[in-house]
Amino acid sequence: MIAISDLLFRYPEGEFELNVPELEVAAGETVAVIGPSGSGKTTLLHLMAGIRLPQEGQVVTDEVEVTSLDDGERRDFRIRRIGMVFQEFELLEYLTVLDNILLPYRINGSLKLDRAVRERAASIAEQVGIADKLNRLSTRLSHGERQRVAVCRALVAEPVLLLADEPTGNLDPTNTLKVLDILLDAAEATGATLVTVTHDHDLLPSFDRNIDIMELLNITEKPQITQINADNDPDSPQITQMNTDEDSEKPQITQINADNEGEG
Repeated sequence: MIAISDLLFRYPEGEFELNVPELEVAAGETVAVIGPSGSGKTTLLHLMAGIRLPQEGQVVTDEVEVTSLDDGERRDFRIRRIGMVFQEFELLEYLTVLDNILLPYRINGSLKLDRAVRERAASIAEQVGIADKLNRLSTRLSHGERQRVAVCRALVAEPVLLLADEPTGNLDPTNTLKVLDILLDAAEATGATLVTVTHDHDLLPSFDRNIDIMELLNITEKPQITQINADNDPDSPQITQMNTDEDSEKPQITQINADNEGEG
């Protein structure tokens, strides 16, 4: 599903550098990416999705060379094939919960919004416990509720790849397990690949594989950390980092007019 080779990424300002000689994620695999804040986890997800482009190297996602697409082609590719749960949720404040969930269908003509899609959106919302808030504006939700809306939006189009950046970071233990189960069940039901960034090490046994980004650092002196489910593979990819702020730039979502769709 994901093949990265000879990748080098730097932000225009600052000293952050991400160097990935080789990284592969199999179709249908569930993977947790762990590591300290600022080590490049979010940046790695954005490179997989084509939100950011590396200065060097190649990213192939679902057999498409994302690094060779132009901006419009990458946006269309993400809408059709990738479900994203952003760390900051990226909900549109002037839309209701339901319209935020259905956003992928409103910004891309290749996705057809019909009754079945609406029913699926309502069903997912019920599973995560926000069915009674579908007509509420996102500004009237708690932080945890907004996070669950973002998860619903990522799942509604049944993508082949799910990329989730701390999807349970603001949830209580009960809802953490509920949301994780929904992501894993959705991936299993559709055969989708799931790559999740998490700081919650209690969740790691639920995934097929864990990638500790600090274990992949390509520097002379690596910081001493506790190994977590490391396989010590000599051919494992390497990632370097220096004095980083990986959240300095956030992807922008183009605003839409909800009234463009009759039932919006």
